[in-house]
Amino acid sequence: MQTQDRLTQKQPLSLKDAITASQNYLLSLQYPQGYWWAELESNITLTAETVLLHKIWGTDKTRPLHKVEAYLRQQQREHGGWELFYGDGGEISTSVEAYMALRLLGVPQDDPALIRAKDFIISKGGISKTRIFTKFHLALIGCYDWKGIPSIPPWIMLFPDSFPFTIYEMASWARESTVPLIIVFNDKPVFSVDPVFNLDELYAEGVENVKYELPKNNNWGDIFLGIDQVFKFAEQVDLVPFRKEGLKAAEKWILNHQQETGDWGGIMPPMLNSLLAFRTLNYDVNDPSVKLGFEAIDRFSIEEDDTYRLQACVSPIWDTAWCVRALTDSGLEKDHFSLVKAGKWLLDKQVMEYGDWAVKNKAGKPGGWAFEFTNRFYPDLDDSATVVMALNGIKLPDEARKQAAINRCLQWIETMQCKEGGWAAFDLNNDQAWLNEVPYGDLKAMIDPNTADVTARVVEMLGSCDLEIESDRLNKSLNYLYKEQEKDGSWFGRWGVNYIYGTSGVLSALAVINPEKHKTQMEQGINWLLSCQNKDGGWGETCRSYNDPSLKGKGVSTPSQTAWSLIGLLDAGEALNKFETDAIERGVNYLLDTQTEEGTWEESEFTGTGFPCHFYIRYHFYRHYFPLIALGRYQNLSSEFGVRS
Repeated sequence: MQTQDRLTQKQPLSLKDAITASQNYLLSLQYPQGYWWAELESNITLTAETVLLHKIWGTDKTRPLHKVEAYLRQQQREHGGWELFYGDGGEISTSVEAYMALRLLGVPQDDPALIRAKDFIISKGGISKTRIFTKFHLALIGCYDWKGIPSIPPWIMLFPDSFPFTIYEMASWARESTVPLIIVFNDKPVFSVDPVFNLDELYAEGVENVKYELPKNNNWGDIFLGIDQVFKFAEQVDLVPFRKEGLKAAEKWILNHQQETGDWGGIMPPMLNSLLAFRTLNYDVNDPSVKLGFEAIDRFSIEEDDTYRLQACVSPIWDTAWCVRALTDSGLEKDHFSLVKAGKWLLDKQVMEYGDWAVKNKAGKPGGWAFEFTNRFYPDLDDSATVVMALNGIKLPDEARKQAAINRCLQWIETMQCKEGGWAAFDLNNDQAWLNEVPYGDLKAMIDPNTADVTARVVEMLGSCDLEIESDRLNKSLNYLYKEQEKDGSWFGRWGVNYIYGTSGVLSALAVINPEKHKTQMEQGINWLLSCQNKDGGWGETCRSYNDPSLKGKGVSTPSQTAWSLIGLLDAGEALNKFETDAIERGVNYLLDTQTEEGTWEESEFTGTGFPCHFYIRYHFYRHYFPLIALGRYQNLSSEFGVRS
C-alpha cells in the first residue's frame, strides 16, 4: 500500500540545507530491495471499471470494494461531477462512470451525492455525450445499447506482417486493449449484476429518444461510420469472414501476452479488458490465467483505512532512475550504498527478451528497460534512456557489467529510431495517423509516433554519457527536434504537461550535443520559458494547454514544472555560457520558499500525461525528485549566482 503524507510548512532553509533535507527525505523512502516507488494517481474511471469487473465476475465480495464508495464520495466535487485532473471543473465520462460504480455498490438513486451528480451529468448532455469506452462499460450491464458501440472485425488478427495494416500499427497500449475487446465486441454480452438497476435518469434527451449511433467528426474520418455499418450488417447476417479463426487468434494472443506477474502491458485497461474477454469466453473464475489477472489488479490497488482505489500503472523503474539522478545531481557520493543498491536493482531489471517492438524492428536485440517491475513485452525508450543516465552517474562494484548493460541498451535504442528521425515511446514507425479517426479511437491515442520529449531524452543520454551512434542518425534526430520547435520557441510535451516539459527536455538535450550549433534554437526556447515565468518566481502549466494552445505555459506554479524550467535554463545557460540569472534565482527561491518541513514539496496538480486531452497522471514523486535535481544543478553552478547562504 502506498500513501501520500500531508506535509507541513516551514521557514525556508539555505540552499545547502534544503538539498540535504530533500536528499534525506528521498533516502528515507527507498525500499529495502533498492528501488523507489510512489503512487500514480489518475481519475476515478479505472477504479469504477474495476468495481464493474468484479460485479460481472461475482468476485466483488472478495475485495474491500465497500471502501470504493468512500473514495468516490471523497473525489466528488462541489459541482456534483468528477474530474479528469485537479481543478478541471468536472468531466462527463468520468462522472458517469463514478455514478455507475456507486449504483453498483448499492447507493440509491435518491442519495444526495447522486442527485448532484445527475444534475451535473445532465447539464453536460448526459450519457449520449460520453466517450465510447464509457458507453461500452454501460453496455456490459444493459445501461446502453450495443448498437451505439463500434464493431471490431475479428479478421484483423489474421493479417500477415507484410500487410499494410496489422494490430502492430496500433500503439502498444491500444493493441493490448483492443485484442481482448475483439472477443467482447463480437459477443456483445449483457451481464447480470446485483443490484439490478438502469441509468435511464442520465439520458438528457430521455431514454426513449436516444439515438444509438456513433458521433460524427464532420471530417473525412466520417467514412468510417459507413464502414462500421457494413461491419454491423455482416454481423447481423452472420457473414463475417474468418470470424472463428480471428477470435481464436485473439484468445491465443491474450494468453501469450500475459506476463508471469499476471498483467498485460503493465497497465490497467488491457488487464480489465483481458479479464472481460475471459469472462465472455466463459473461463472459470479459478482458471490460472484468470486468477493471475485478478492478482495483478490487486497489486495495482491502494487500500487505506477508509478508501480503496486503483492505479493506472506502477512506475518503480521510472521513479528509481530519477531518484538516482536527483541524488547524484545534488551531490550524493557516486558509490553511496543507497545508490549502489539501486544500481544493482536496475541492472537486474534490464529486459533481455524480444517483445512486440521486434515485429517491426528486425535488426535490434533486446536491452531496454520498462516502466514497471516487470514488462518483458514493452520496454520503452524514455525509461531506457533515463536508466542509462542514472547508471552512468553512479559507481558500482561491477563496473564492467554496468557498462555492458549500457552498451546493450544503446544498440537497442539506436535501432528503434523512427524514419522521421525521432524516437517514440514503445514502437518503431508506429505512425498511421488515420487510426485516430476510427470511431473506436475517440481518445485520439491509437498510435505511438516519435515525439520531441522522448527524442530529447535519447539525445541527452548520448551527449551526457558520451555515447555514440551513427552520425547520420544523430544529425537526423537533431533535425527532427529543429522541425518540432514551435514558432514561439517552445516544444510540445507528449508525456508531461506540456510545453514546459517539452521545452526543458529539448534544451537539456541540445545543451550536451555541440550547443553552439543549436544556439538559435536554444535561445528561442530560453526566451519562451522566460516569457511564462509567474510573478511568484515559479512556473506552471494547465493540462488544458493540450486543448487550447493559447494556454501554453500558463497555470499556477508547481514544484515539478518550476523544476523543469530551471533544469532547462541551467543546462542551456551552462552550455552557452550565459545564464538568465534573475529568472533562475527567482525560480530557485520559489522552490526554497515552498519546501516543506520534511524536505519535499506539495503539489495537487496533475503534471504527467497519459493521453493528451483525455488522460492525465499525478506522479507523487515528481514533486520530490525534480526540484532536487534543479537545486542540485544550481548548487553545482553556484559560482555563477548569489546563492542563499
